[in-house]
Amino acid sequence: MPLNLLALDASSSACSAALLRQGDSGTECLAHFEMTPRAHTRRLLPMVDALLAEAQVTPSQLDAVAFGRGPGSFTGLRIAAGAAQGLAFGLGCPLLGISTLEALALQAHRRYHLRHVVTALDARMGEVYAATWHCLKDVITPMSAEAVLTPESLRLPGDETDWVGVGSGFTLWERFTVDVQLSMPQHLDDLEPRAEEMAWLGARDFAAGLGQAAHLVQPVYLRNDVAWKKPA
Repeated sequence: MPLNLLALDASSSACSAALLRQGDSGTECLAHFEMTPRAHTRRLLPMVDALLAEAQVTPSQLDAVAFGRGPGSFTGLRIAAGAAQGLAFGLGCPLLGISTLEALALQAHRRYHLRHVVTALDARMGEVYAATWHCLKDVITPMSAEAVLTPESLRLPGDETDWVGVGSGFTLWERFTVDVQLSMPQHLDDLEPRAEEMAWLGARDFAAGLGQAAHLVQPVYLRNDVAWKKPA
């Protein structure tokens, strides 16, 4: 079945957009990615325009829109959600919210052929957004629920010792327990969530009938308190 799916992400310091196209000749994914701290509002929609122009696809030809629904930067999540909701509503097409942690796991698996992945993003306030995944042949299976927690609280499922940590949360490496560090011989703290992987995950979810009306898809923050308060 032919498919044009647009994916957006602004959940971190990076800003990205991707267009996945499926047709009789196969599947391809075009993507733009920029490190644009504090410039997501100015860059995201122009990036979408440039991407569609490059692919010679008009907005009316889009079958679905996906976005990084979190966890991640509160401001960035709202920017991506607002843009994606506006596009999906205006076009009358389904919207899909994609986990930033799952997209990060898929990126690590595809790029480095990793099997057991811990994704962690810096949540500020001394905490990380984290989850664990089993990855095999582009199938990403969650091994634990997404959570916001302190690095010291992270526990790894099972008895595997070949976990690889991925994401900005591992800039706090020294705060993870010795048990976690011993089970994780490698960590990559410079990978950012990207719309490219969200497009692939969005296509999977679209095929499974998980697309929803624009107003029903909301960001996932994991943390309710968005402002840090100094302890009394």
